[in-house]
This record gives sequence, C-alpha cells and structure tokens, in this order.
Amino acid sequence: MASVKELRVRIKSVGNIKQITRAMEMVSSTKLRRFQDRAVASRPYAEEIAGLVSNLAAMLGSDVADRPLFKAGAGDKICVLIVSSDRGLCGAYNSNIFAALEAWLREQKAQGIDEGQIDFFVYGRKAFQYLSKRSLNVERFLVEPPLEAVDFGQAAQTSNELVQTFLTGAYSRVEICYTAFQSMVKFVPQFVPFLPVENQAAEDDGGAASDVILEPDAETIFDSLIPRFLETRIYNALLESLTSEYASRRASMKAATDAATDMQKALRGQYNRLRQEGITKELLDLVGGTEAQK
Repeated sequence: MASVKELRVRIKSVGNIKQITRAMEMVSSTKLRRFQDRAVASRPYAEEIAGLVSNLAAMLGSDVADRPLFKAGAGDKICVLIVSSDRGLCGAYNSNIFAALEAWLREQKAQGIDEGQIDFFVYGRKAFQYLSKRSLNVERFLVEPPLEAVDFGQAAQTSNELVQTFLTGAYSRVEICYTAFQSMVKFVPQFVPFLPVENQAAEDDGGAASDVILEPDAETIFDSLIPRFLETRIYNALLESLTSEYASRRASMKAATDAATDMQKALRGQYNRLRQEGITKELLDLVGGTEAQK
C-alpha cells in the first residue's frame, strides 16, 4: 500500500495533468467554435454553386460529356486526397479515418485494384506517418501552410494541383477522404468522388431553367464556374475535417479531465484514511505510554 507521502505526490501529479487537460479542452472549445462557424457559413455557398453547376450542365446537355473533367481518365491509377490531423490527443479521430481507409482499400482490392495503383495527396502528419508505415505511395505531402492556417487560396491551389494531376491522364479518378462534421458528437469519415465531375453535377438535370437569360452564354459561365465549384469542395472538406478534429479533441480532453477529477477524489479518500489511521495509531501509542508510566 502507498504511503501518505507517495499519495500526496500522486495527488499533485494528477492535479497537474488535470490543469493541462482542462486548458486543452478550453483551447479546443474556442477553436471548435471558430471552425464550426466557418464551416456552417460556407455550406450555403457550396450548395448554391453545386446547384448552378447542375443546372448549367443540364442546359448544355451532351456537350458536357466531352469535357476532360467530366469523363474518366485514361489511366488505371487512382488519386486520393486524405485529410487527418497534425497532432494527436483527439480521441478516435485519426483511428476512424484509417479504419475507413482500410475498408476502402479492401473494396478496391475486391475490384482488382492493387495498392500500388493508388497515390495519395496528404494533409496532416498522422496520415503521412500511417501511409508511410503501410508502405503506401504518398505523391504529395502538403505541409505548408499547416492545416489550421489553410484558407480558400490554399484550398484552391490544392484543387488546381489535383485537376492538373487528373488531366495528365495517369489517373482514372480522384477521390477525397475526409471527416464530415454532422454534430458536436458525430463526425463521420467518408470517401467522396472529386473527379470526374459528372458523377456529382452533370447527372442532375431536374433544376435546369431553360427560360433564364444568361450573359455572356451558358458555356462561358459553366467553364468559369467549374474551377470555383471544385475549389469550394476542397475548402469545405478541409473545414469540416478541422471542425471534426477539434470536436473530437474537446470531447477527449473533457473525458480526461473528468477522469482526473475522479482519480483525485479516490486518492484523497485513500490519503485521508491513511492519515487518520496514522493519527489514531499515534494517539493509541500515547495513551499506551501514559498507562505504562502509571
């Protein structure tokens, strides 16, 4: 059994850890609100631009299918943009992403696609470390700027790099693996198609508005809108991943703080019992000595 001195040291150590986890919980809560506000604010724009792309694609009809970004690439490889965190202490956030990745890899293997035919663009050091350990090919590790500092400009640059990679003809398609933020306690890792665009926009012709007058013309507007549409999809994926990361970290740090509080209570109870036993023993020794002198 631990001594009173050892218990005092352990209580102090647990208290120091509790202060750290509580501070991290507060920081995570602050950043969570910031990224959540940005993610929620960007959704109406993303939905509107997706609707415009669908309407214009329907108006252009079969002409869309001949565009390079709207048909599968000639190559037999797949490019994947995967988004994870740079740091740990965020619960099962990264583990869930890697579990989704492994399930997706099994699906590709069942379709006859080997792991050597898959290249990765990576946001987040945890994903880079995992892919390197699994000996999967990392085509590009995006480290500057850090994921937290990414704005729409950097997201647009990443989108352009993926588009240029797809247009080389080496890849049949491009997909995004990110964590979709649904609520403060629910964030789901998922794979979504990025290129070719036809699977997301051109197939929906229900919103076409043939009576709308467009200047200069539908084709010109469509060509200028597609890059914005792709850039917005990348930006939203990064924002939702960051929001999910901090929601997971906040929950993890709160659980750690609560566990430290419970441990402190248990240790203090044990400490008080031992201290009381020591005081009682000293009193008995004092009484026994007094009785012996009589």
